[in-house]
Amino acid sequence: MVKNVTQRLRAKIEPQLHLRVPFEAGGYAEPKWSNKDLDPVPPEKRTWGNLDYWSYWTSDMLAPPLASTVSSVMSLGFTARETIPIVFFGFLICSCVITLTGRMGATYAVPFPVIIRSIFGMYGSYPAICLRAFVAAMWTAILCVQAGDFLGNCITAIWPSFERFPDHLPESAGITSAGLLTFFLYWMLQTVLALMPIQKLRILFWVKAVIVPPTFLALFLWAVVVSKGGGPLVTGEMKITSTYMNTAYSALTGLNVMLGLFSSMAVNMPDFGRFSKNRMAGYDQFFVLPIIGTLGALTPIFVTSAHSYIWGEFQWYMPAVIAKFDSRAAKFFTGASFMLATIGNQIAAGTYPFSNDVSGLAPKYINVFRATLFISLFCVICTPWNIIKNAAGLLAFLSGYSCMMGPIAGIMICDYYVLKRGKLNIEEMYKTHGIYYYSYGFNWRAFMAFFLGLTPLLPGFAKSIDNNLNVGGVWKVYTFAWLFGFSISFSSYYVICTYISGLGEAIVDVAVYPAQLGEGGDEESGVVETLQSEEDLKSKEAGVEVGEVHVNVTKV
Repeated sequence: MVKNVTQRLRAKIEPQLHLRVPFEAGGYAEPKWSNKDLDPVPPEKRTWGNLDYWSYWTSDMLAPPLASTVSSVMSLGFTARETIPIVFFGFLICSCVITLTGRMGATYAVPFPVIIRSIFGMYGSYPAICLRAFVAAMWTAILCVQAGDFLGNCITAIWPSFERFPDHLPESAGITSAGLLTFFLYWMLQTVLALMPIQKLRILFWVKAVIVPPTFLALFLWAVVVSKGGGPLVTGEMKITSTYMNTAYSALTGLNVMLGLFSSMAVNMPDFGRFSKNRMAGYDQFFVLPIIGTLGALTPIFVTSAHSYIWGEFQWYMPAVIAKFDSRAAKFFTGASFMLATIGNQIAAGTYPFSNDVSGLAPKYINVFRATLFISLFCVICTPWNIIKNAAGLLAFLSGYSCMMGPIAGIMICDYYVLKRGKLNIEEMYKTHGIYYYSYGFNWRAFMAFFLGLTPLLPGFAKSIDNNLNVGGVWKVYTFAWLFGFSISFSSYYVICTYISGLGEAIVDVAVYPAQLGEGGDEESGVVETLQSEEDLKSKEAGVEVGEVHVNVTKV
């Protein structure tokens, strides 16, 4: 009788359970798709809590790119009164998307290159990876030049004679001998730190979270005092600079600029989310970016305004501002703090995402270490000082890159949360001909939705690079490119997959997670819960006892 009861119980409960997939570092499945950097993060390395992510975002936000982005918004003619709300809502929107994509990686303990396979297909993931990796490589190289200038501030503060360092390079070189020296000194430091495992770099993010915010606060207070409470950027009147846009379009453009700052991180946040020990739980994660970013934006606004008040010109390039400080101590500590800020930003948003993502192109031959060496060499080979000097079009291209990231983010969220309801099969993400192979390795539905969201933006994208192009009134859509691309790709992907061609076997009834994922699981039996209905939710902590048989359904 007990045997019959046991069989009936098993038949009833087994659909709600699944076996965990064993974790093997560097050998999860086919070598073509697996290495130790792409395999699910083992439990002992899932150590990041909420405070770690706050320190990570502090490291990423309080850095020179924030100042240049805010300057782009204010160049439209806005003062601080209009800029601050734009900054806040831009970061709030981006933060919501980043948290949602980050939880994909946190749930399955895998990075962006693996998650994206389940959406665009095993081979279809390659174009998405390349799009993300390119912008990371370019910005990493460009920031090396600016960080080298911060190092120059520090050296000049110690040895003032460094300002008179002999220049033996021609003007056509695009950089001075002193600038080249500080570039290579910084480049060596940045490369050594970038080669460290990301788990250990959590300490670097904590150090930056302790040192950099006080520096931003001190600069803010200095600017308020010397400008007697504001200055032209704070107390002045709004004057829209473009003859083609009114206030509404200018505001949308400014919002798009803010979204663009973290548009690439919005798609590859699984790279960092996979280290979460609690699946990035807590609603506070949605407010990290708008709080830190908005408070941080006050510093470049007030400092630039103070610079204009004192020296009669606007200056957003922070090394140039620091170079004018009379106090050698202030020059050194501010330069060192901003150099640390740049290192944290480069690693968090540049070298590590690039290296992690590129390893997904050929896991058998490329790992994070090798890819990091490649991007470090690229920072020298591409001579970024010439890019800054001569390629205004390329910088416009990088700034407008959000028009490509928006559609990818929209498709990712629609696929994972709406269509698949968070249920993936981790095992199939490492198989050539698994359920995520789709058609010849490509999910054509995702690509169709991507181009539907991107194509209307291309005329405006081209005009942003070459303003002389006549594209008619289509360019106005580009003023809110990220929001447009995200919305159109999200909705079109849903319509295609729901009413035209379903995702077939890629929709699974039972999720398969990596080994030892979650709380309270039985590591020996390898059994976890998959919630499939509200009834499951109500009974997820329930235990069922029949005679000598006891089944305890545990929380993932």
